Amino acid sequence: MSTLDDQHYIDLILQGDHNAFAVLVNRYKDMIFSLALKMVKNREEAEEVAQDTFIKIYNSLGKFKGDSKFSTWSYKIAYNTCLDRLKKSKKEENNISIDEFSAHLIKTMDNALSALEDKERKQTIQNCLNLLPGEDNIILTLFYFDDQSLEEIGKIMNVSANNAKVKLFRSRQKLAVILKKQLEPEILEYYERER
Repeated sequence: MSTLDDQHYIDLILQGDHNAFAVLVNRYKDMIFSLALKMVKNREEAEEVAQDTFIKIYNSLGKFKGDSKFSTWSYKIAYNTCLDRLKKSKKEENNISIDEFSAHLIKTMDNALSALEDKERKQTIQNCLNLLPGEDNIILTLFYFDDQSLEEIGKIMNVSANNAKVKLFRSRQKLAVILKKQLEPEILEYYERER
């Protein structure tokens, strides 16, 4: 999935081989659908957003200059398409107060999560991520699960890398609040006694 491979297919498409686009769709459909589902939180809408995204990618291929990875460029188009969809439907997002946050809380959450089995921990994190507003869910997923750098996240979200870092920190704070509410009180009590 290197950029050169993507560029090869992009060149073919721009030269008139429209069938080559199927390769790019197959390569990135899961990534784009996952992003859309996390943001719009509705399977049917996510499918529509993914289709809209691929139409926009296809129509904009001539604008792809290769100064970022094709996956990053595609993510950005998907992200913006999701934002457009959310604005149109004017969905109210849950806002989680970070007033409850403290540095100790993140440490407690990290310790409590490390006590859980790996599979259970991943499921717990995923469940908690799904409770976050779309942008927070996305930035944490991009950074921790999709291994995107802060610079790549910045390009996707159309912000600077420093701004992406601040957003990531705030999203972690919100996740810590949710984790505190979701985890078994006995686990938290055990780790709070250990500090």
